[in-house]
Amino acid sequence: MSEQDPTPPHITTTETMLRFYVFLGQYIDRCLDEEHRRSLPEQEFQQHLATTHDQVVDLLATNRVVKDKAEAEFQHVTSMCQDYLKQTVNGEAQQVLQKEREILRVKMLALSDLLAVFRSV
Repeated sequence: MSEQDPTPPHITTTETMLRFYVFLGQYIDRCLDEEHRRSLPEQEFQQHLATTHDQVVDLLATNRVVKDKAEAEFQHVTSMCQDYLKQTVNGEAQQVLQKEREILRVKMLALSDLLAVFRSV
């Protein structure tokens, strides 16, 4: 008899999606704040982000619609951050990133609450 992961799949998926949005939020934080960039080497951060992205893609392989939405969000945020880091700092670009960060914050709160409910039952 093989050992199985005792964590139900819906909890694993929710944890992974939450981690995915946390890393996307941290990517924006790293753009907006030098202190965040210094907290973890860029290569290590990018490795964590890529690993989490790959896990999300794998977990959502059977649900193309949600997988495509997560992929679009990943591409959108990483593109915005890369563009922001290439240009000189401007207030409008900062505001756009801050708005995107707020959207991610709301998603993280919702997923965190959902995870708490899943874990309590």
